[in-house]
Amino acid sequence: MEWQADKWPNFTERELQCKETGECEMDVSFMNRLQGLRRDFNQAMVVTSGYRSPEHSAEKKKETGPGSHSQGHAVDIRCTGGTYRFRLIETAIRMGFTGIGISSDFIHLDDMPPRDNAPRPSAWTY
Repeated sequence: MEWQADKWPNFTERELQCKETGECEMDVSFMNRLQGLRRDFNQAMVVTSGYRSPEHSAEKKKETGPGSHSQGHAVDIRCTGGTYRFRLIETAIRMGFTGIGISSDFIHLDDMPPRDNAPRPSAWTY
């Protein structure tokens, strides 16, 4: 994928690159959805994890194989404070994100379709 800075002005290729390989294979439709989320959310969003190569250590540990990050369909957004977290989740649902993982310090967002082992929409905690 060629990075389209003019279409995604609130994000940089560097922040979305795999932290172990430097690759950045984010899906264009996902990035368009993420930029729409940022526009509607109207508040800064710090990406702590974007694309992860299938060779990334976290992806290799998964029993079901590489997940949504390795398909370019997921990000983790740093979150502190309940109001920010609530508004981000509320906006993400409205924007069509189908996977929401809630941690003490980040929110995972993805737009993966349903699969046998992962019904959608879905929310979970870490």
